[in-house]
Amino acid sequence: MRFVVRFLGFLFTAGTVVFLVGVAGVAGAIWHFSRDLPDYSQLQDYEPPVMTRVHASDGALLGEYSKERRLYLPIQAMPKLVTNAFLAAEDKNFYEHGGIDFTGMARAAVVFAQNFGSNKRPQGASTITQQVAKNFLLTNEVSFTRKIKEALLAMRIERAYSKDRILELYLNEIYLGLGAYGIAAASLVYFDKSVNELTVAEAAYLAALPKAPGTLHPVRNRDRSIERRNYVIDRLLENGWIKQADADKARKEPLTVTSRSNAAHTFAGEYFAEEVRRDIFERYGEKKLYEGGLSVRTTLDPKLQVMARKTMAAGLVNFDEAQGWRGAMSKLDISGDWGVKLAEVKSLSDISPWRMAVVLETSDQSARIGFQPSRELGGTISKDRQTGLITLEGVRWARAASASARGKAPGAVSQILSPGDVIYADPLIKDGNPVEGQYRLRQLPEVSGAMVAMDPLTGRVLAMVGGFSFDQSQFNRATQAYRQPGSTFKPLVYSAAMDNGYTPATIMIDGPIEIDQGQGAGVWRPENFSVGSYRGPITLREALKWSVNTVTVRLAQDVGMPLIGEYAKRFGVYEELPNYLSYSLGAGETTVMRMVTAYSMFANGGRRVKPTLIDRIQDRYGRTIFKHDARECRGCDAPGGWKNQPEPQLVDRREQVLDSMTAYQITSMLEGVVQGGTASVMREVGKPIAGKTGTTSDGKDVWFIGFSPDLVVGLYLGYDKPRTLGRAAQGGHTAAPIVRDFMKLALADKPATPFKIPAGIRLVRIDAKSGMRPGQGEGGRTILEAFKPGTAPPDNYSVMGAADQDGRVQQEVPPDAGNIMRPGTGRLY
Repeated sequence: MRFVVRFLGFLFTAGTVVFLVGVAGVAGAIWHFSRDLPDYSQLQDYEPPVMTRVHASDGALLGEYSKERRLYLPIQAMPKLVTNAFLAAEDKNFYEHGGIDFTGMARAAVVFAQNFGSNKRPQGASTITQQVAKNFLLTNEVSFTRKIKEALLAMRIERAYSKDRILELYLNEIYLGLGAYGIAAASLVYFDKSVNELTVAEAAYLAALPKAPGTLHPVRNRDRSIERRNYVIDRLLENGWIKQADADKARKEPLTVTSRSNAAHTFAGEYFAEEVRRDIFERYGEKKLYEGGLSVRTTLDPKLQVMARKTMAAGLVNFDEAQGWRGAMSKLDISGDWGVKLAEVKSLSDISPWRMAVVLETSDQSARIGFQPSRELGGTISKDRQTGLITLEGVRWARAASASARGKAPGAVSQILSPGDVIYADPLIKDGNPVEGQYRLRQLPEVSGAMVAMDPLTGRVLAMVGGFSFDQSQFNRATQAYRQPGSTFKPLVYSAAMDNGYTPATIMIDGPIEIDQGQGAGVWRPENFSVGSYRGPITLREALKWSVNTVTVRLAQDVGMPLIGEYAKRFGVYEELPNYLSYSLGAGETTVMRMVTAYSMFANGGRRVKPTLIDRIQDRYGRTIFKHDARECRGCDAPGGWKNQPEPQLVDRREQVLDSMTAYQITSMLEGVVQGGTASVMREVGKPIAGKTGTTSDGKDVWFIGFSPDLVVGLYLGYDKPRTLGRAAQGGHTAAPIVRDFMKLALADKPATPFKIPAGIRLVRIDAKSGMRPGQGEGGRTILEAFKPGTAPPDNYSVMGAADQDGRVQQEVPPDAGNIMRPGTGRLY
């Protein structure tokens, strides 16, 4: 008995010692591993990288920019179904344990012992809190050291933060495949839905992803993905978080994924979105753009953008097709599975309804074509092989292109196409409807250009097209292409003249002019578009109406190029304009955006306009950090509500860059260009429109800029490597019709609002040819002309300039006058 007592005492003593040693060992281990633990308090102020989202003016998503595709969602905004799905999959006891699930750890230990030496990855037993510790504060290293640190951090995090905060961090940080971080982004990427719209099956699939997003790909590993999804559904049912009927229905649902692109989401808005991206990058830098979670509200009007894209593309295609068929894009061996081969050919993704196709067989009457198969999520090529027919009607336009003249219209499809030709085609349209199974041959236009539509009162860019296809070329010709504006620059010359004593009724000579350029540079003889054709004495209104070069040169010579250069700078067309008279005819280089901005100042009465693509930028917390509208709103703040106080007043302190009366005179003269001048095609819009055409030397660029009281639209057409567009290309015949088509759509529902006449302007009836009052001149057509105070129609017929007996005006400019021509500048119209 005494022996038993001693033995038990020994065991107790030994046990106590072992216990104390164990406690000391554990305490020592805890002390050892706690010495260099990361500071978990940083979780309190954690700001994860969040994508920047860009929206159109109506709220439609235009683009998303990020390195980690993430939208941060507060726990209060997360549906219970979603949080329960993740708890069921990852940590069902999350709200019960203190950071460590000892039952799970024991289970993982057993599996580790069973697999010891097999090189299999140990089974995890991490709680959601431990995963937060690992994801935010540790590495992915597989070791006991990391697991111990992870457990210690988890317990500390549990004591410092609420369960909801820990779950919120986890659900926003976790990587879920396809570049998506957090459930909000993953919901959009996989299903193109917000988290509130997810079904039980969809939520369960997302919850299945954290374990192995790469091996649960919804296309490449569909069966395994469905198996894991159904496992999560079973756990939801087992925990009583869904009903049996919901579980049965969810298991039967197919795994259907709707891939969401990371490119521009508004059709035809790619150039606009990229310009906004560059703007934000320049303002705030790369980190803020891709990680700052900015919310950007742009000026883009999606409806106008689609109109602009379609009319611009149609104009480019029509011009290009008129030049003839240049041949197939490439040749393809169509033996075997032609679909796989065609799928490897790069096609443009933003020119719908055009589709790439390969010619399979041809005859005189038709060609059978096979369309490029689509790629499913994950890059696999669809097994579907769609075909169609291009009939003779679909190739009628495809005359052979030649340097001298267009060839004859094809008499057979086989003359144009042969098996293996890689082409583009789109549905054949008859009577406004597509003909089933029949297609029209297309070719990518060589000619390019740009279009900008702007609100003249605010400078808000409503639509912008930077070329035929953003996928083909990301070079934005609206803002980056510097081209000669030709005669679209002339209204600035006339503005300087109107501000310095001239009136629209002033008479000048349209006749030959010779300018001695001095210093051995020879004599410059500027010509009108119709070489050798002159009108003699002509009013400035008529000279602008018909874009008369000789009058513009004389006007610039009298006003002085330094003053015109000052106006060009004031309007933002050029930074510095050289003092060469050829620049009065638009020989300098500028952009469509700059020219449209300048014309906006004519339309709005001479107020400075600063073009913008962005209305407002907010940071991730909703604070406004940029706003374009800088006007002061007096009375907008109404503490206590409305108490019969006066209505708010907007105070506009923008600079008056041009006298409002001069702006109206130019606008009125540009209305004349539309009503009966070089842009008469614009009358078809059926609304008050003013504008100016432009055609540069040798027809390398054609322009038109037109405006109503509420909308300014400008465009140019030209080859990226400038060459002539052909002898028939003119601003009024080539560019203006595209603007006409756009403005007919854009202004269809707008009233026919006339241009506002500013106070002080007097409208006086004059003879259109002589510029004098009716009865004093030749008694022909009369018009109402705009005169400023202190000016009036002349009482006597007088012509600016003097002519010799031959009618040739001789003018010599001293070398120091600043109006010296640059040799070899050529003719501009």
